[in-house]
Amino acid sequence: MDFLIFLMLSVVVSADTSKESCKDMLQGYLTGQLSSALGYQVEALRREFESFSIEVKKALKEVKEKQVADMQMIQEVQNSSIVYVRWGKKTCPSNAEQVLSGYVGGSWYTHTGAAVNPLCLPKNPEWGFYRDGTDGEKAYIFGGEYQTNSVPAYMKTLNQHDVPCVVCLVRRRSVVQMFPARKTCYAGWKLEYHGYLMAGYHGYKAGSTYTCVDSHPDTVQGGHANKNGYLFYTVEARCGTLKCPPYVEGREVVCVVCSKE
Repeated sequence: MDFLIFLMLSVVVSADTSKESCKDMLQGYLTGQLSSALGYQVEALRREFESFSIEVKKALKEVKEKQVADMQMIQEVQNSSIVYVRWGKKTCPSNAEQVLSGYVGGSWYTHTGAAVNPLCLPKNPEWGFYRDGTDGEKAYIFGGEYQTNSVPAYMKTLNQHDVPCVVCLVRRRSVVQMFPARKTCYAGWKLEYHGYLMAGYHGYKAGSTYTCVDSHPDTVQGGHANKNGYLFYTVEARCGTLKCPPYVEGREVVCVVCSKE
């Protein structure tokens, strides 16, 4: 009887012990699986964060490089200046600094070996070595003169007057350009002055260049005489290879000088 009771107690104790052992094993298994799953997720998150960090650093580097380039460009614009000639005027526009105010000079209108471009000569010339008197084996420079007798309106009164000029400096600009057949600047450009396109007479031997003369030109005091020299005629459009419209046969061509930062 006592033995039977002992045996029954042993079975109960053994069952309880097995139950605890299974519980411990299950807990260990679940803990291991959970740790493995969490470890995988943590590793995946770490890799994703590392990749994200690399992209952020790359983007920040590009932003910094662009900022440096923009600052350099701004500095260059602030330090840059342009110089141009305002033909037919004695003074610069209000936004420009005057470098010199002088007279137009150029070649004689019938000389076959003439230089084509006009110059803006100062009123206070300086000299190097020289020998006074002409000997025929030199290039020559003469004054400039308006030839506007056939031009309508106020410009006709300029005929036979000598032509002044002024050299102007504008700060914080990087480029200046003359646009023919325009009297307003294109978007993004700033007006310096507008006027009429002029050049030498088509039948003369000397070459010339198209020059934008101010729309309200000045004259040189005491320079009203028919002495010729480098001559300025207004430019007319001629249809044919030049498309008409938009151009019009025989119409005087305007021009504008514009600058850009």
